[in-house]
Amino acid sequence: MSDVFRWCFIGCGTLAKVVAEQLIASGRHSIVSAYTRRFDACRDFTDRFGGTPYDNALDAIRDKNVDGVYIVTPHRSHYEYALLALKNGVPVLCEKSFTVNLKQAEEVIETAHKQDVYIAEAMWTWFSPVGNKVKEWLDAGEFGDVKECTVDCRTDSCNYAPRVSDPAAAGGAVLDMGVYAIYYLYKLFGKPDRITCEGDLHDGIDWSEEIWFKYKDGRRYKALASIDDRGITPSLDLKGTEASIQVPKLHYTDHAEFTDKNGSKVSFDGDGSYLNEFDIVAEEIRSGLKESRFITHEDTLTVMGILDECRKQMGLVYDFE
Repeated sequence: MSDVFRWCFIGCGTLAKVVAEQLIASGRHSIVSAYTRRFDACRDFTDRFGGTPYDNALDAIRDKNVDGVYIVTPHRSHYEYALLALKNGVPVLCEKSFTVNLKQAEEVIETAHKQDVYIAEAMWTWFSPVGNKVKEWLDAGEFGDVKECTVDCRTDSCNYAPRVSDPAAAGGAVLDMGVYAIYYLYKLFGKPDRITCEGDLHDGIDWSEEIWFKYKDGRRYKALASIDDRGITPSLDLKGTEASIQVPKLHYTDHAEFTDKNGSKVSFDGDGSYLNEFDIVAEEIRSGLKESRFITHEDTLTVMGILDECRKQMGLVYDFE
C-alpha cells in the first residue's frame, strides 16, 4: 500500500482546484485520475495537479490506482456519482450538500451499506479542530446555560461560481451556505423539535433565509444564510450565563476564543484547511471503517431532512425534481 492516499476527483472546478493545491502540497495525498464534463478542463486540471484525465466518470473511478473518490461537482450530480462509485466498490468523500434531498441521501447511504463501502459527507467545519473544540467547550459546560446563539452564513458566494445561483444545478442559499449554519446548530444542540424558515425566492432559487431551531424546552437558536450579501464574514455568536464566544470565519476558522463572565479569555488554535477532512477520511478508509466518526450517516440524513423542511416552508422545488 502506498503511504500517499490516491484520489479520483469527480469535478475540476473552483473548489476542486483549491483543494487539490492543498492536498498536493501536503505530500500525503495525490490525484491519480479525474473527470469533468469538459475534457479540456479535465486535462488542464491534471496537467496542473497530476493524474490521468478521463472522458467518462466510470473509467476515472475504476482507475486501478484509486483509493478513494472525491465528488466536487454541483449539488445536483452528487447523487449520480456517489452511486456510481459505491456500486463499483470505491470509497467516497462527497461534498456538501450531500445530495439535493433526503430521498436521494437515503438511497446513497443504503447503497453504501449494501455494498459495504465507506462514504462520508465533506462537511469542512466538523472535521476541523476548531469546530470540535467549540463543541467540547459547550458540552463541558463552559458557557453555562446558552441564552442566545446565532450562526450567520451570509456571504456573496453567488460570485464564487456559476453553480451557486443556477437552479438547474440545485443552486441557492440553503444548499450552498445554509447547510453550514444548520450543521453548526445541529452539532452543538442536537436535532430540533421543529424549525421555521422564511426566505427570499426569485429566479428559481432562494437567495437568503432566516431559520430558527426550536426545542420543546423553549430553547431557540437562529441561523442566517445568503449568497448575495457583501461585507459579512460568516460567524458564530453565542451568549451563555458563564461565558460568551464569537467565532469569525465560521466554517474555515483556525482560531476560537471565549470570554467568561469575569473577563478571562480562553483561546484555541487549529488548522482550518481542507486537509483535516482528507487526512481523517484517508485514515478511516484504511482502518476499514464504513462511515466517518466525525460526520456520521445519521448526521447527514438528519441535516438533509432539515434542508428539505427549509425548502418545503419556502416553497422551493427545482424543476428537475
